[in-house]
Amino acid sequence: MGVKNDNSSNNNNRKPYLYYYCIVLLIVMVLNALVFPSVMERSVEVPFNEFTTQLSEGNVEQVYVNSDYTEILYTLNEDKNKPWSVVTDKTGNMTTADDLVNRLESAGVQNYSREIPTQASPLLNFLTTWVFPILMFVIIGQLMGRMMAKRMGGGSSAMTFGKSNAKIYAEKETGVTFNEVAGEEEAKEALKEIVDFLHNPDKYAQIGASLPKGALLVGPPGTGKTLLAKAVAGEAKVPFFSISGSEFVEMFVGMGAAKVRDLFKQANEKAPCIVFIDEIDAVGRARGKAAAMGGNDERENTLNQLLTEMDGFGSNSGVIILAATNRVDVLDKALLRAGRFDRQIHVDLPDLNERKEVFGVHLRPIKIDNTVDVELLARQTPGFSGADIANVCNEAALIAARHGKKFVEKQDFLDAVDRIVGGLEKKTKITTEEERRSIAIHEAGHASISWLLEYANPLIKVTIVPRGRALGAAWYLPEERQITTKEQMLDEMCATLGGRAAEDLFIGRISTGAMNDLERVTKQAYGMIAYLGMSDKLPNLCYYNNDEYSFNRPYSEKTAELIDEEVKRMVNEQYERAKKILSDNKEGHNKLAQLLIDKEVIFAEDVEEIFGKRPWASRSEEIISASKTSRELKEAEEKEAAKAKEAEKEVKEEESHNTGSNN
Repeated sequence: MGVKNDNSSNNNNRKPYLYYYCIVLLIVMVLNALVFPSVMERSVEVPFNEFTTQLSEGNVEQVYVNSDYTEILYTLNEDKNKPWSVVTDKTGNMTTADDLVNRLESAGVQNYSREIPTQASPLLNFLTTWVFPILMFVIIGQLMGRMMAKRMGGGSSAMTFGKSNAKIYAEKETGVTFNEVAGEEEAKEALKEIVDFLHNPDKYAQIGASLPKGALLVGPPGTGKTLLAKAVAGEAKVPFFSISGSEFVEMFVGMGAAKVRDLFKQANEKAPCIVFIDEIDAVGRARGKAAAMGGNDERENTLNQLLTEMDGFGSNSGVIILAATNRVDVLDKALLRAGRFDRQIHVDLPDLNERKEVFGVHLRPIKIDNTVDVELLARQTPGFSGADIANVCNEAALIAARHGKKFVEKQDFLDAVDRIVGGLEKKTKITTEEERRSIAIHEAGHASISWLLEYANPLIKVTIVPRGRALGAAWYLPEERQITTKEQMLDEMCATLGGRAAEDLFIGRISTGAMNDLERVTKQAYGMIAYLGMSDKLPNLCYYNNDEYSFNRPYSEKTAELIDEEVKRMVNEQYERAKKILSDNKEGHNKLAQLLIDKEVIFAEDVEEIFGKRPWASRSEEIISASKTSRELKEAEEKEAAKAKEAEKEVKEEESHNTGSNN
């Protein structure tokens, strides 16, 4: 990985230095012409009669005479810091030795000599008046430039202000290709088309297709947007500029816009190429919002320059803009329009089959044994991003190494998932028997209702061992539904309230342990009523407001009261429903709670022994079954195609053999 600088960019970088040195040279010339002569001059020429007058008045302090008496230097008593006075007569008739000595002695001058003090050499004069001042200015300029550059967070010179910090990657320098990116087939397909356009532009130009101006990668954090951009850099075999949106934000006015101009100037010089702007929401936020709260004019100017540069390319410039963000809702509409970002490529969280592929990629460098089931790991990590899965694999390897194992086992991966989701176990936390019983009844309430409701998430494991901030926890396999119905959401709400209902029903008092459950249920109920229109009194209405800076609710006070009433009604209905289910299955719940107290950790198999097998198949099982069926069908089709090809080959060989025998 390295930054490439060509001759033209070097010449451009030298221009500010040339201007600076020209100014320094001009300053030194002015100093030599006006200041240095008056400061460094140590002698002033005066007529001989002035010397005799000063001598007769007794004002002379020191006198120096050369050997042929053609030059006299003297100083006065009144000011020793004044320059030397010089009396010069090239004819040699100014005075004689005896006459001058008599004059000096009669005037009382004690300090006189026949040796003129040596004047400074021309070389020292040149160094003092030219070299040293220029060198001093150069050193000061370099120091000030570095200090300012450090404050700016930029390069090592003040002359880099307004220069883009984008890194330029050469072919294959990122070391990542599309083969290293698991899942996200649709996103990879869209990006592969852009790469193919760069490799084979004639194929598209023949039918009138033009190069896309830009593509915006949109998705939650950790889904692999930057990794996809690295794969594009590895596959494209063209210069790839990479820069973060925050690098355009500068403390000096105009620097952000200058960096944008410089970035696109470099990109035009190296076209065809790709420019990748990571976290573009740092500079691309919608303009004009929250002006009263102190809008950032500098950021808006940078965005305006970015919009101008993106829309200013010709159709054949060969510069493609890639950008990534997880806040597409805050981006400026002008940035998202066609002609700037022609495509929005959604990079979503991986589904079940895609998680299996992601696990396959991250398990390659890890030594695992035969107990590791990739399908089970994929099922136990719903909602995990690619970064989360990589963290699970690394955490499992760390756990195995901590226990001195040579291979990573299935239990290591399960412990890693538990640690990431729930936090570290706190086996040393002291709890009384009464607290343990209360926690066991609470968690057994969750487990019982989730097992007995059709649409509740299937249970995996329940524990009363404190983990993180929780005193107990239950692990489920959330159903990854594409569409969620009202009945499914109500079942989930009922299962969430099962812990508080069990406390109320079997202990006779409630505790603070259900705070997180109540928070989740309340948010879910408000979402169902205010956003999804799932209320009988407010049907088919959505009060969602996308303006994050607005303090006004999109409904009246009367409607707000109605929403509150509907939320209370919905939550209370599911709470009573949970209490009824637990009352009908009191015996099973008590067995489950006691088993939790005895074992501390129980699994789905233990719950199945108490309540029996669930009569409903989970959606995850249906997906796995469907994927297996489709895979088997595909393998069967490939086998049939191979058999047909082999049979056709045999027929052709037999025909050629028959033709040869007839001849």
